Amino acid sequence: MATVVAQSHFIFGLRTGVTNNLCFVDEQTVVFPGGNSCVCFNTVQRCQRFIPGSENSQGMRALAISANRRYLAVAECGGNATVTVFDLQHEQGRKRKVLTAGDVLVQEFVCVAFSPDSKYLIGQTGGPDGTLVFWLWEKQKVLATVKTGNSINSVTQVSFSPHYNTRLCVSGSGVFKLLRYSEGALKQSRTAKVEAVNFLCHAWVTEERVIAGTDAGRLLVFESGNLRREINVATEVAQEQPVEMKKITDAGVGEGPRITAILSYSKGFACSLGPGTVCLFEKSEDGYRRSREIRIPADPCNNELTSAESQEIHTMCISPAEETLAISTDRGQLYSFSLSSVELNKEEHFEFLSQSFHSQSITGLSVCIRKPLVATSSLDHSVRIWNYETKLLELYKEFQEEAHSVALHPTGLFILVGFSDKLRLMNLLIDDIRTIKEFTVRCCRECAFSHGGHMFAADNGNVIHIYSVTSFENILNLKGHNGKVRGIEWSLDDTRLVSCGMDGAVYEWNTQTGKRESESVLKSCSYTDVAFSSDCRTMLAVGTDLTLKEIQDCQVLREVPADEVAHTAVAVSHSGKVVFTGTSSGTVRAIKYPLPIQKEWITYQAHCGPVTKMVTTFDDQFLLTVSEDGCLLMWKVIDKEGRGLKSKRQIIHTEEILITKSDLEEKSQNMLELKMRLNELQMENEYQLRLKDMNYNEKMKELSDKFTQQIESLNTMLQAMKTEMDKQAREHQESCAEAAVKHSMELKDLDVSYSQKLIVEYERNQDLQHESQRMQEDYEKQLRAAEESKIQSLEQLMQLSEAKLQEKTQLLGQCQEDAQQQVREFKEMMRQVEEHEESRIHDIQIHYEQKLRTEKETNTNLKEETGVMTQKFHSLQRQIDDRCTDIKQLKQERERLLGLIRSLESDIEDLKRQISGHEKTNQDKDQTISSSKKKNQELEKLKFVLDFQLSELKKQTEPQQDQINEKKEHIHQLEEQLLLTAKSNTQLTLSVSALGLRLRTRNQEMHKEMLKVKDLETHLQRLKSDLHECVSFIQDPRKLKESVQKIYARYVPQTDEVKKSSADEDVQRTLGHQRDHQEKTVNGLRTRLARSAEEHERAYVKIMREKGTLITEINELRKELHTARTQLRDQTAQLTALNRSDRSDRSDRSRPKGPRKEPDNQGAN
Repeated sequence: MATVVAQSHFIFGLRTGVTNNLCFVDEQTVVFPGGNSCVCFNTVQRCQRFIPGSENSQGMRALAISANRRYLAVAECGGNATVTVFDLQHEQGRKRKVLTAGDVLVQEFVCVAFSPDSKYLIGQTGGPDGTLVFWLWEKQKVLATVKTGNSINSVTQVSFSPHYNTRLCVSGSGVFKLLRYSEGALKQSRTAKVEAVNFLCHAWVTEERVIAGTDAGRLLVFESGNLRREINVATEVAQEQPVEMKKITDAGVGEGPRITAILSYSKGFACSLGPGTVCLFEKSEDGYRRSREIRIPADPCNNELTSAESQEIHTMCISPAEETLAISTDRGQLYSFSLSSVELNKEEHFEFLSQSFHSQSITGLSVCIRKPLVATSSLDHSVRIWNYETKLLELYKEFQEEAHSVALHPTGLFILVGFSDKLRLMNLLIDDIRTIKEFTVRCCRECAFSHGGHMFAADNGNVIHIYSVTSFENILNLKGHNGKVRGIEWSLDDTRLVSCGMDGAVYEWNTQTGKRESESVLKSCSYTDVAFSSDCRTMLAVGTDLTLKEIQDCQVLREVPADEVAHTAVAVSHSGKVVFTGTSSGTVRAIKYPLPIQKEWITYQAHCGPVTKMVTTFDDQFLLTVSEDGCLLMWKVIDKEGRGLKSKRQIIHTEEILITKSDLEEKSQNMLELKMRLNELQMENEYQLRLKDMNYNEKMKELSDKFTQQIESLNTMLQAMKTEMDKQAREHQESCAEAAVKHSMELKDLDVSYSQKLIVEYERNQDLQHESQRMQEDYEKQLRAAEESKIQSLEQLMQLSEAKLQEKTQLLGQCQEDAQQQVREFKEMMRQVEEHEESRIHDIQIHYEQKLRTEKETNTNLKEETGVMTQKFHSLQRQIDDRCTDIKQLKQERERLLGLIRSLESDIEDLKRQISGHEKTNQDKDQTISSSKKKNQELEKLKFVLDFQLSELKKQTEPQQDQINEKKEHIHQLEEQLLLTAKSNTQLTLSVSALGLRLRTRNQEMHKEMLKVKDLETHLQRLKSDLHECVSFIQDPRKLKESVQKIYARYVPQTDEVKKSSADEDVQRTLGHQRDHQEKTVNGLRTRLARSAEEHERAYVKIMREKGTLITEINELRKELHTARTQLRDQTAQLTALNRSDRSDRSDRSRPKGPRKEPDNQGAN
């Protein structure tokens, strides 16, 4: 097995022909089919996650995402079509269930849909016998099936009601039905009679309402399955009008733009209204109102103006938060639009969701060495340049012809493109692809640059031409192939070239002499691609014989047999460890190198069409494959441990780009103009800001004065209120004292009254307790008597029931005997009746068998007669149809010829009128030309005078402009001085703060030293007291000795500290000196700061005065300039007045001459 693994990394392309091929997973992630996989694309991080298709799948037909955005259903066609459900919350998109239609063999599912609770799934099968299948998908159980279509009418869309998981809607060509699942079957609830209407799409808007779009551009509203009204989309304001069932069946086809997609959301619904247009309709009181119209923008790189705008919208989806609308088109493009952005009075346009893709088969693929670029050509007339590192489309251009091949120069600055009529060498500019040279090489299917970039090879049928890139000369013509060349590749040293063709030949050419060095011919095989091995010793070729061959020195060294699928392309890694091949089914295979003898490879699901080209990048990091499905797929080449391959060659990518001199000059000119405009705007803004500052300062002064006055008035009011509060507080205290005395008297009275009431209530309570005891004793006596009576009555009832039971058992025995007797009689009667009936049935059977034989004989005779009659009828019907078609064609030809005759007659009359008019106008123009020449001479004289006056005015304004510039420079210098003073102030404040910090630290140290001195003084006083006590024992030597020893033991270890204290005194002295010095420096700095502040204020006042004078001077100069401009305007107005007077003179002169020549013209006519 191969030790190198290819991992899907990124895909450029969208697979068309898939129903509902675009879905939102969350606000940033969408799912769409690309190649043979489903791609989860994060639009913010620009990364992709792949969900590969099934191995035996023949392609995807439909997608559906659940309402909770967790599950994705993929319908795939094949021998037996399946629907696979994936779990999107799993990183690799884990496969949950594979669903089939049960015992029925189905070719494809054209549409699938989830229920709103994600519990059920429905799928509509294709073909004339269209069947709707209803699954409980988690248990893989088919709950119900129902036939929805027939050979004439087919279903194209199915959906669940968003509110009920048992209501369904199906629509299609002549079909619109509402179904309900109940009692294990799908039952039809309502059906509209719409046999003549082709429904393209529908959407549920409410619980009962469904809106459907037709190919005739009609929006029909159904409620509970009945057609209620139609929304008129032709007007700006959507009008709803009632519609009868007869009108819908008689509606003509092609009345308006096709409505191919409808999407409902919380505010209303969106629908595609013709090619490239989406309209949003919002709910209103009357129905629906057309709120916005969004269009697909024109493609700037497309030569056809309407090709991008004419795309038909296939699918629409909206993000969960309803902020983004995304669409897919029939040309494989993805667009998005932000619904939160609102641009008033502007046309709203879609933007590409990722970038522009190819819409048809990709025919060419090439990479370069010096840049991470990939070039592709396609049958959609476009050439695109992709960056495989940034995953972006760098450049693309569309041409008039189909591009059949492409090759990138090793530097990445030039490109070679083969068209049907010529081969073009072009420059890759910063924003365009421009042709340098065209070569007369027709239908160039293969072209390639040499690794050195000095030559390129291109095929012309069965001949290979080699050209020089520098001189554009045809160096060599390699002839030898009998069929079309299908593959070309250069060796690493550019001395050899290998080619293969449809004639079954593989040739190795010497590019210096043009001779064949080796050849291998196998006529039974038509080769499709060829490549050199990594060491360029052998060649690897693939073809229609389903094998991969390794060829060396005219011999096939090894053959790797394949299965039923043919190889179509081959690529060899530069490390020489692995060979990649592409197949006709779209898969990619990784085969270990040297090639194995047996079938050992790893197969990857890649494309849904045959792989046309494949190539590995020069650093062996990526494998690139393209296919007929229009997709470019990037594979990351890694080993089995997940690490990238190590390349022997170190490749450094450059960032140079080409740009023409005219484009560069134009851009530099634009930059200069923008810079000048920016400077002007800055000056204007600064001037406006200064004016605003002055105004705001004045306003602040006024406000401060106003507020100070208000504060003073409020203070006076506060004093008055305080005095009033004191007065009220005194009154309140007096009233509180009076109330307290009064309340104390009332409390005493209440205590006396309530104590008397309590005594009375206590006596009453005692009487009630005695009464309750007496009543309880009576109740117990009554209970005992009731129990005794109950026991007696129970005994009596038992005796009665036993007697009745004995009587009933006797009756039951008699009834059973009677019933057995009746059963015997009934069986005997049944036996007799059956014998009689059997004899009658036998007689009737014989009678009807005779009748059936006679009927069969007559039926066979009638069938023969009807067969003959049907043959006659069909032959006559064909003759009638042929005659009708001939009559219609003749009528159409007659109408066309009559229209041509009428148009030609009208053209002749118009031409006659134009000739007569031209003859009249020519004579008038000759007269006016002579008069205008005279006027021009006079105007030139006046222009000379005005130019002289203008030059004098400019000379007068130039010195004033110089003065303005000088004043501006002076203002700039003053502002710089202000900045310098501000900087010095900040430095001084910083130094003052630093000195303050030092002072604080010094004070803290001084405090610590003072504490140490106090401790030493207390220690000294204790020593003195101990010595005083010792002196009292001076008469007793023993006690004196003990006391001295105690003092020694206590105070001797502290001798070092005494020394330290002496040293500390020196430190304190130095600290004191330093503190004095620091205080002096701080005082000096403070004085300097005060002086600098005064100087700064003086300079600021001076600058402001000069500024005011400069502003007044500038205003005066502006007034003078304004007066000069007004003079210029007056003079230009005089000029225009003179011109008008000249024109009026010309018209006056030309008027009398007209009537004189009229009779001459009439005579000429």
